[in-house]
Amino acid sequence: MTEISHQHRARALVTGAAGGLGREVAIQLAGRGCAVGVADINAEGTAETARLIRALGAEAEEIVADLTAEGGPEAAVARVTTRWGGIDVLVNNAGYGVIEPFLDSTFKSWTRTMSLNVIALAMACKAAGRVMREQRSGRIINITSPGSRMALPDYTAYTASKAGVDSITRALAVAMAPYGVLVNSLAPGMMDTEMQRSTEIDLAKLAGRENDLQAFLDERTRRVPLGRRAEISEVAGSVVWLALDAPAYLTAERFNISGGLDKD
Repeated sequence: MTEISHQHRARALVTGAAGGLGREVAIQLAGRGCAVGVADINAEGTAETARLIRALGAEAEEIVADLTAEGGPEAAVARVTTRWGGIDVLVNNAGYGVIEPFLDSTFKSWTRTMSLNVIALAMACKAAGRVMREQRSGRIINITSPGSRMALPDYTAYTASKAGVDSITRALAVAMAPYGVLVNSLAPGMMDTEMQRSTEIDLAKLAGRENDLQAFLDERTRRVPLGRRAEISEVAGSVVWLALDAPAYLTAERFNISGGLDKD
């Protein structure tokens, strides 16, 4: 796939593309000439992302879907392959997390988190991987988290799910290596996305800090060695690099775009 951007327009699928990082990744891929399938459960956000892609002169396929439903991820991949005859890039960005103390955690929250962050991701990888195996080319990028290697007792379902993402990434990379398909993951640091904001508000409440929220957020930012939060655009740019520009010998890797927060 190293020459794909020179041979023809790359065909991509981005999940969780109705806003935040997913939208920015989809737009940047479109800016590089890719045709982009945008998948999300949020119909309005999906339509807006598709509109922004078309405004760049690129093609978009709107896929409004619940990826936790059986067959949902496979159907999303099929929409891309049916329209454009294959798939070159899969970005598994859709994610869910809930703040709750471990001893108060619920079956419902664990099930929802694992259904989207692990099972849906694995099924999307499987479906795209089968197409890429036949093509003998393709790149898969899974969005993980620095939390996957941290002990966070108020966010354990999420961090456990991202540890699962890391495991799937390594295993799939080995499975796809004979076919020239590259599989890597990327761990973003703190970004001011809607999901990050809602998570931190819940953390502040749990810590009794809702009345001095900004001070709480500033304290969290100071934990980042580079001393600032990540711009969504720079994280998305790193995803696009993995999708289109990274060397053909790079696979089974985890990229930490966290300003030094994840130092291993």
